[in-house]
Amino acid sequence: MGDVLSQNEIDNLLAALSSGELDASNIKEATERSVKNYDFNRPSKFSKEHLRTLEIIFEHYGRLLSTSLPAYLRKNVQVEVVNAEATIYQEFTNSLSNPVLLGIVDFSPLTGNIIIEMAEKLGYTIVDRMLGGIGTPLEKPREFSEIELSIIERIYIILINLMVEPWANVTPIEARLQRIETNSQFAQIISPSEMSAIITMNMRIGNVEGMINVCMPYEVLEPVIDKLNTKYWYSTIRGVDTTANRELVEVAISKARIPIKAELGRSTISVKDFVNIQKGDIIKLNTRINDQLGVFVGNIKKFYAFPGTSSDSYAVKISQVITEEE
Repeated sequence: MGDVLSQNEIDNLLAALSSGELDASNIKEATERSVKNYDFNRPSKFSKEHLRTLEIIFEHYGRLLSTSLPAYLRKNVQVEVVNAEATIYQEFTNSLSNPVLLGIVDFSPLTGNIIIEMAEKLGYTIVDRMLGGIGTPLEKPREFSEIELSIIERIYIILINLMVEPWANVTPIEARLQRIETNSQFAQIISPSEMSAIITMNMRIGNVEGMINVCMPYEVLEPVIDKLNTKYWYSTIRGVDTTANRELVEVAISKARIPIKAELGRSTISVKDFVNIQKGDIIKLNTRINDQLGVFVGNIKKFYAFPGTSSDSYAVKISQVITEEE
């Protein structure tokens, strides 16, 4: 029911109409509302903001895959997000070929499952690499054997474990792999008409490229759909206390082993002299006995020192620290 006008407001409105200050046609146009078509077969449950936030989350996920998978596949891996779109689940399953690799993932504590679909070309490449091959996919696709699926399952578990960190800013998850299906008919996790967000990523393993599609039904994301906006996502990132992380990094760095060397001096000789060097020959350096030596950490000169001995070993005594200004 609309607002009720007071008698004074009615009198002012009639006076404005009588004097011509207000046009009745303008009032009619203002009250008319534009009508939008609504497709009940494709309800718009995901906004552009939701899809953009999902892209940001999976860009983070792609960077984790690019840095973690090479340790297992012993091959350079590059992952990048292609796009994120909303579609009904039936259209997603209809676009799948056979055989196909579908990882059914329990996305606890959120209710329901998501699907990670991997191109069969990537599956064959992973199997070949894990068995010591050069990572060449099959020219003619065929069904995956039980042994091959067991190998691929190990990689799927890694993919799922790496998904925990990117989602931490939205909600803590404890995702786990339920099973791997090679036929899309056995992966009916939701109603065919249910809306889903499809995040498409391109994965390159060496010279082999293939797509990875992550299907996230709306009913799974519905409890956290309000958190899928960039404002909330970035605010949670800024609010994270990094003190503990910084201390862990400092402890890890303090235990790192780095090469250090003291340079006695330098000299330049001809190739002829180098070829004819004999035992007992003397090479003249560009430093004197009392000169300080340059001490290098890696390839960076950080200290000056005097040469000496410690017990039965050669040693140097640091005399000056080289600052960045120097």
